Amino acid sequence: MNILEFERPIYELEKKIEELRAFMEEQNIDLSEEIQRLEEKLVGISENIYNNLHPWQILQIARHPERPLTSDYIELICDDFIELHGDRRFGDDPAIIGGIGLIEGNPVTIIGHQKGKTTKENLKRNFGMAHPEGYRKALRLMKQAEKFNRPIITFINTPGAYPGIGAEERGQAEAIARNLFEMSKLRVPILVYVIGEGGSGGALGIGVGDKIIMFQFSYYSVCSPEACASILWRNAAEAKAASEALRLTASDLLELGIVDDVLIEPRGGAHKDPTGMAKTLKESILKNLNDLRKLSREELLARRYNKYRKIGQFLMQQLNKNKME
Repeated sequence: MNILEFERPIYELEKKIEELRAFMEEQNIDLSEEIQRLEEKLVGISENIYNNLHPWQILQIARHPERPLTSDYIELICDDFIELHGDRRFGDDPAIIGGIGLIEGNPVTIIGHQKGKTTKENLKRNFGMAHPEGYRKALRLMKQAEKFNRPIITFINTPGAYPGIGAEERGQAEAIARNLFEMSKLRVPILVYVIGEGGSGGALGIGVGDKIIMFQFSYYSVCSPEACASILWRNAAEAKAASEALRLTASDLLELGIVDDVLIEPRGGAHKDPTGMAKTLKESILKNLNDLRKLSREELLARRYNKYRKIGQFLMQQLNKNKME
């Protein structure tokens, strides 16, 4: 079982409750009051732990091996889905999946980073770290969506773009920069969901949209805490301190005005109830698409432009205030 260290008190209490239930059935003894008392205690301990998580602990949940992936959400929210492959230049990148789906009868283009659930799958998917052909495939599908007036939904879940020699030779930086440029002016609604890890330019490559929405236990950062610690402290072991300094949690980024909304996860994380999380996601998608469809294309582009122009304004205001003082 994939039990995180800070979750151990919850796991031990759950195990105790299960043992008491089994003993009650075997011995035909009424222990319902004791079980109820322990269940109430379990709720209190769980709320106390999950309501007071350190950024490093949130990051551990975002990386949980049982956390639902892009493909899981596609299966749960779509009535039908056709995956499309290839960038028409080099090849197909399994680290990014995309295609055309139907959500409650609404045709949409869905693109997302794809990790694996086993070591073999993760090797195939390169742990969700995309090559340039992945970002070029994503852009091809986005352009297709614009041509047929389909909204675009992207799911971010990557520690970062792949930094290997082959990726650099094929123009990794240019591919990501091109996506940023093109996404900023696509004339269809774009919804961006950070469902797990949101690391560096690898996340930004499919991360420009009209609404940026994070899952409660996801993170979104200029780089991973390990990379930040290696750069600032020359020691990756300082990743916990870096995770706090980076302000990478959903609540931090909502406060800073970088993201537009946070989707509350089931207690303990999306992997505890993938179906319930998918229902919340689907409701958010339909609501936001309904709101964005009311805008003209000119209004849509103007709002998107202003959204990104405002990022960092809080810091500038604070700097100006400090200068005046």
